[in-house]
Amino acid sequence: MHKIVIVGGGAGGLELATKLGDTLGKNKKAEITLIDCTKTHVWKPLLHEIAAGSMNPDKHELEYMAQAHWHHFRFRLGRMDRLNRRKKEISIASYIDEDGKEIIPRRSFQYDTLVISVGSTTNDFGIKGAAEHSIALDTQEQAEVFHQKLHHAILKAQTQKKSIQPGQLEVVIVGAGATGVELAAELHKATREMTVYGIDRVNPDRDIKISIIEASSRLLPALPKKLSNSVALELRKLNVHLYLGERVTEVSAKGIKTHTKKIISSGLVVWAAGVKAPNFLKNIDGLETNRINQLMVNSSLQTTKDDSIFAFGDCAACPIDGTDQYVPPRAQAAHQQANLLFKSMKLRVKGKTNLPRYVYKDYGSLVNLGTYSTVGNLMGSLIGDSMFIEGIIARLMYQSLYKMHLMALHGFTSMALQSVARMITRRSEAQVKLH
Repeated sequence: MHKIVIVGGGAGGLELATKLGDTLGKNKKAEITLIDCTKTHVWKPLLHEIAAGSMNPDKHELEYMAQAHWHHFRFRLGRMDRLNRRKKEISIASYIDEDGKEIIPRRSFQYDTLVISVGSTTNDFGIKGAAEHSIALDTQEQAEVFHQKLHHAILKAQTQKKSIQPGQLEVVIVGAGATGVELAAELHKATREMTVYGIDRVNPDRDIKISIIEASSRLLPALPKKLSNSVALELRKLNVHLYLGERVTEVSAKGIKTHTKKIISSGLVVWAAGVKAPNFLKNIDGLETNRINQLMVNSSLQTTKDDSIFAFGDCAACPIDGTDQYVPPRAQAAHQQANLLFKSMKLRVKGKTNLPRYVYKDYGSLVNLGTYSTVGNLMGSLIGDSMFIEGIIARLMYQSLYKMHLMALHGFTSMALQSVARMITRRSEAQVKLH
């Protein structure tokens, strides 16, 4: 059978594997294999809620092995690090446990079609101290590490004999994109809910400080200015400190230093500025990449040097027709591309070479500030202008994005039952994760 190997089980990769498994895999027309370096999947836009403690990941994570069993594809645990285009073979590094013991040895997988969807990682631009003294939010593990550090910092402040020191409970977020601003609002809510459960020596309004540092002159620089201004207004109402037009030059254990010589003390630093594709992709076996390691692809999402290798999502640089720009690294683009590749894979299995072309459709952007507000612009370039929305309508639309992802993975009935079950169990649980 035609072997389709998908590397990367993010939203796009997992949706594609599920759809192909339900069609080609189920009918024995192709062998579908999904490879990922983790055992479970969590929708990446939820990571800021996991970091703040507003969401328990155990309630929302999906087991790759179970999904593969239910939807007729294979799952293999491991991290791709080598490619042999001549042999049509990828190599997966050995899997090492927490104690440094090898659990799974290095393996190789043959492919007829390879699809790379490994997403992106945070780009710290080589800033001094950023890698050592800040936490990114690229993975569930990183989000959980941040939550543990935040929770421990609050517990320490609650039980220490001396008074709370300046910067001890200050969180500084570098980068004012969607992740940064959504995390700031979620932290404001979560830290106040945390103090309800017996944390009586910490006054969140006095002791907990949240700051955002952004090199641009405004929040959300990639989105419309009206949306940026609305988000800035809401964050200032929450007493989130905004340092705009400030470029970070150094991160240390004590805080942040900017190019204007500002020093911002902090107990925790989150790095949410800039993205790049994983380093292992850089010129891997001669494939063309750009300066941030993205694989260069044409409008069929095939790599420029090899028609048997496709790439999509954040790890791919796909041109926007009629412009010199590339598709932005956004969830909606990955979802659209996964749908296109579903059609393309079915054609390739039949031996067709004339594949459909991807045309980016901007449906707008939504930014969720937790219980405080949701704002966004709808339709984007489809109507030549943006329609600004906020409040309950924007929040419902934001929530519907996650429901659409669940529907793509489980179907409507399962998604609806899961949603109802979570609404019921939520009433008997703490509103913030306390461990």
